[in-house]
Amino acid sequence: MNQHKPVKVIAVTGGKGGVGKTNVSVNLALALGDLGQRSILMDADLGLANVDVMLGLRPKRTIADVLNGDCGLKDILLEVDDYLSIVPASSGTQEMTSLSAHEHAELIHAFNQVADDIDVLIIDTAAGISESVVSFVKAAQEVLVVVCDEPTSITDAYALIKLLNRDYKMTRFRVLANMVRSEQEGRNMFGKLLTVTDRFLDVTLQYVGSIPYDENVRKAVQRQVAVLKAFPKSKVSLAYRQLANKVNGWPVQSVPRGHLEFFVERLVQGVSSTD
Repeated sequence: MNQHKPVKVIAVTGGKGGVGKTNVSVNLALALGDLGQRSILMDADLGLANVDVMLGLRPKRTIADVLNGDCGLKDILLEVDDYLSIVPASSGTQEMTSLSAHEHAELIHAFNQVADDIDVLIIDTAAGISESVVSFVKAAQEVLVVVCDEPTSITDAYALIKLLNRDYKMTRFRVLANMVRSEQEGRNMFGKLLTVTDRFLDVTLQYVGSIPYDENVRKAVQRQVAVLKAFPKSKVSLAYRQLANKVNGWPVQSVPRGHLEFFVERLVQGVSSTD
């Protein structure tokens, strides 16, 4: 029965850079680990990797080696702890930023090697709305859009949601407000985004809460340690634990949607085995 166990796949994205997607991805994955959820975090900024830098890791091999056929996905995993491994991307490799559709498909299928070993796959996307970003977001079950209190953040998040809705008929997005000064500020950010999506798009947005601004995040980044580990009792770490509890309660998709998706074979198997 275990072979049909679906994996929860979450794309953490946001449109613009600087909204804190990587911090969210890393600390959410670690907080899920505290709940007993085994996760893999994929650094999907394929040409400008930063997850390994944030955690002080030194990968010997990266996604580029998998695509070149030099090794399998399992061979590049960097173990952070018993519950979290990282799939590192390459840094300063321009050809990795413009993969073909076939290469994207190969990479997504490569994750089938690790499906039995994990409960959650978190994809930390690159900034922007490139084909690479869209490809990985489409392949996920859940889209967590991170916004911060900058006009360009709301504008770029809207542009990403609009593109995914218009061109790929995606209709459901979850929104996280990051680096907020108050819970009300987070709700206000969500309200701004909701106002424009309600007016122009046929989508459903769900507000999943906020992560407070905390100086400890900067200190942790300088130390190359996740803030959840460096300052476990800080207000930001508490917020990540609350977020993880919510994410842990999200239902796992059990039916394929028709896109190229992570672990889709297992979804199809699961459907056929219940027929």
